[in-house]
Amino acid sequence: MSVWDDLPGQEHAVEQLRRAAESGSPTHAWLMTGPPGSGRSNAARAFAAALLCENTSGNLGCGECSACRTVLADSNPDVSTVVTENVTYMIEDVRELITKAQDRPASGKWRVIIMEDADRMTERTTNVLLKAIEEPPPHSLWILCAPSPADVLVTIRSRCRNVNLRVPSRESVTELLIRRDGLSPEQADFAARVSQGHIGIARRLARSEETRKRRETTVRIPFALKTASDAVRAAGTLVDLATAEATSSADDRAAEEERGLRTAFGIGADATIPPQLRSQFKQIEETRKRRARRGIHDSLDRSLLDVATVYRDVLTLQLETNEELINEHMREPLQDFADKAQPTETLARIDAIGLARHHIAANVNPLMAVEAMMVALISHHSNYPASRGARS
Repeated sequence: MSVWDDLPGQEHAVEQLRRAAESGSPTHAWLMTGPPGSGRSNAARAFAAALLCENTSGNLGCGECSACRTVLADSNPDVSTVVTENVTYMIEDVRELITKAQDRPASGKWRVIIMEDADRMTERTTNVLLKAIEEPPPHSLWILCAPSPADVLVTIRSRCRNVNLRVPSRESVTELLIRRDGLSPEQADFAARVSQGHIGIARRLARSEETRKRRETTVRIPFALKTASDAVRAAGTLVDLATAEATSSADDRAAEEERGLRTAFGIGADATIPPQLRSQFKQIEETRKRRARRGIHDSLDRSLLDVATVYRDVLTLQLETNEELINEHMREPLQDFADKAQPTETLARIDAIGLARHHIAANVNPLMAVEAMMVALISHHSNYPASRGARS
């Protein structure tokens, strides 16, 4: 067993990180980049585990010592991982991290700060972090995660050593799901294919029937688009699904946190909260709302990517590339769809989905953004010329 085992298809990055850990004097700031699902956060934790590994045989990142196990379980006192609950990082979040970076390690050699979604920092927030990365304490090491170097301001990325991760192959994700999660080859292969190599989504698809049903509803939406009324209903369905998923997740986490706080203060489940403690419980509710807002954005973005796979498959059929379809189980309706349009129209629809994702990321009202996208998707769905009914 090794901390690197859960990074399928990232041999080049693993070798780079392994050498740095074994050098004993790694660069003080790192930038892990790669598309969603490539394993940025997993790579950051594996690197942190290797840096703190207690193995004396030279095989750092053994995965079996106390340091490795606690880092991977997010319970090591020398590793701080932060994920913003907001659309962007707050300055207070970064200042708290900077304070933690000043503390000496509790038991290991390094104090490691892992900052997920570093691309969510505004320029003002980035400037607060800059000095801490320029002049870090000798025992501190920063690991920032972002989709690409361009998503982080040049002042930050120029001071970090970049490790670029690639989307793992379908075969490597399938193997991981079989080995680590005990899935059958059929389950693992389906999840790896429709998730397009996104390990986290693949696991959720394989484990949750509700997640599979939600995706199936999403990818069949394009086939039902005929009129403007269809577009409005489809947009409402997509946003409702994302809202329900995000709200449920945020509610569950808030309930768990409230139970923990009640236990810590010795307050019964149905007991009234004392006035002097209400602010702490109010903070849980405020955090829940922020999580739900961000969760809606993230869930909706995943849904739009699922819709985009439909048009990707349509384009594959139109161009006759002979590549495997992501949604192979829908080949018949996809072929019919492909026969009734031109590749240029399909590309325009893919662009419309990309524009909707951009608008949602920029905090445009999600329902308005998705409605506009759905209208764009139906612009060529009706009144096809008879000559397009079949391909020669």
